Amino acid sequence: MKFWDSSAIMPLIVNEPSSMRMSKLLTADTFIAAWWGTTIECRSAIARLRRQGIFSSADETSAINLLKLFSDGWTEILPGDVLRETAYRLLSAHPLRAADAMQLSAAMIWAGDNSGKNDFICLDERLREAAYKEGFKVLP
Repeated sequence: MKFWDSSAIMPLIVNEPSSMRMSKLLTADTFIAAWWGTTIECRSAIARLRRQGIFSSADETSAINLLKLFSDGWTEILPGDVLRETAYRLLSAHPLRAADAMQLSAAMIWAGDNSGKNDFICLDERLREAAYKEGFKVLP
């Protein structure tokens, strides 16, 4: 079972240097757990690519449609008081940005007491380090 951070989802949607690695991880286990805000973070990245002229309107639409296909099939961890309180603790314990603390908090809620038995897929170094310290097996 794997929890996917937004930084790992994006290479599944757009062609990036890490796309092949992320595709192999997904092929090995097609179960995706993700935070409620993952689609918002990914849409932000897609919109930025369009504004920068890297994506055409058609590219943007295609990426949004692919993101919707993924998000329709994944398990989504919703916001709530437990997530917020866990994120507060993570912000005190690790040098994380707010959204990263919520990502990791969602992963911890999803994993329950089994973080050591679950994988956290992420490409952001700061978030990877915090997830590792919280007991996750961090991939890739």
